[in-house]
Amino acid sequence: MAINNHPRVPVREQAANSRRSNFEEVCFGYNLEEAQLEAQRCLECKNPRCVAACPVNIDIPAFIGQVKQGNIAEAAAIIARDSCLPAVCGRVCPQETQCEGSCVRGIKGEPVAIGKLERFVADTAQAPSPTPAQPQNKRVAIVGSGPAGLACASDLAKWGYSVTVFDALHVMGGVLQYGIPEFRLPKSIVQRELNALQAQGVCFEPNVVVGRTISIDQLLDTEGYSAVFVGSGAGLPKFMGIEGENLNGVVSANEFLTRVNLMRAFDPEHDTPVFVGRRVAVVGGGNVAMDAARCAIRLGAEVHLVYRRSEAELPARVEEVHHAREEGMLFDMLTNPVQVLANDQGWVRGLRCIRMKLGEPDASGRRRPVEVAGSEFDIEAEMVIMALGTSPNPLIASTTPGLNTERWGGIIANDSGATSREGVFAGGDAVSGAATVILAMGAGRKAARAIDEYLRK
Repeated sequence: MAINNHPRVPVREQAANSRRSNFEEVCFGYNLEEAQLEAQRCLECKNPRCVAACPVNIDIPAFIGQVKQGNIAEAAAIIARDSCLPAVCGRVCPQETQCEGSCVRGIKGEPVAIGKLERFVADTAQAPSPTPAQPQNKRVAIVGSGPAGLACASDLAKWGYSVTVFDALHVMGGVLQYGIPEFRLPKSIVQRELNALQAQGVCFEPNVVVGRTISIDQLLDTEGYSAVFVGSGAGLPKFMGIEGENLNGVVSANEFLTRVNLMRAFDPEHDTPVFVGRRVAVVGGGNVAMDAARCAIRLGAEVHLVYRRSEAELPARVEEVHHAREEGMLFDMLTNPVQVLANDQGWVRGLRCIRMKLGEPDASGRRRPVEVAGSEFDIEAEMVIMALGTSPNPLIASTTPGLNTERWGGIIANDSGATSREGVFAGGDAVSGAATVILAMGAGRKAARAIDEYLRK
């Protein structure tokens, strides 16, 4: 097929007035005709900037070239060389700042819809299981079944290692299960990717709290593992430290999303309790804030997003902000909470805020928000969800002698994932703090290469 200069092919979506009352997937994705039409826009660059911008370095021009020709199974096989979670990444990766953000076609127009094409391929064709490598007769333990752990496990299994993934929860998948709503990432998709890893030989052990049920020392010294990769994520929520944060009706986004996503509190057939006020204030501006806010909308609340910078500085994906606005979310920008207000029964009745203005840039390059004196006002709410970021759980570090950490709790690891403990590697949010699925996968793959080199020596 010839390269075409037609506009980017839009993706069909569930109407906003329908989806705001259900948890079904918002985007329907491409069909074959749409995918091939969009694939024609790819220039198949000889020096593809999109590949360099992908944290797992998928050969993007090659798989899109196969889509052009209708060879979807071959496209799936090409993606599978570098990604064990294509259906996940096609849905939740911030392509606009990574592969698509580097697309040559985006210089003078819209970039190729790389993420939507990856999702189409993953949903249409199952990549063949890799040819089993010569068994290495060495065992590797993976702590945490989120994207970093799964990516590390996938590569090591391909190379012939016996890999077991341990997770504290009763289902595998980590943040893919508890942190991302059904309407963005259906759990059936996550399970399909996990099934593919099991078929590859990866073993899963749920309900194991490493640091309590078993220690890393025990895994290495008594259980026969030759190396351990820690990909336990960053699940410890942060709070503001303002008056009233201990009131009934104040929750972290992590708790709220875990109840709704993992424990399916939105489903009447499940008995998981979840409180949702008639009016909800969500504090924060990242993807987690958007996810919590959009869940609350679907559970019947009027939702205010409270963020101390302007909309231009929102760190959430542009697509998620757009969807949230369509669904009726109210944006209180340049607004910062100073107190959670209580009623006579000790429950939230509102959020006292102050207006902000943007001052000089801070160390991150973003303009620092500054309070506007005398501009306090109240937002009425029965529930406040704090979505202010997370840090790593200190359990593993506190129970593993010699494992060095940053002051804020992140495990210290070099670029390849090696830590201060011999045979112990780490990556993803446990090292960097909360980041994206694809960055965690990139860290997991780097660590897999380092573990392979370590064990071969």
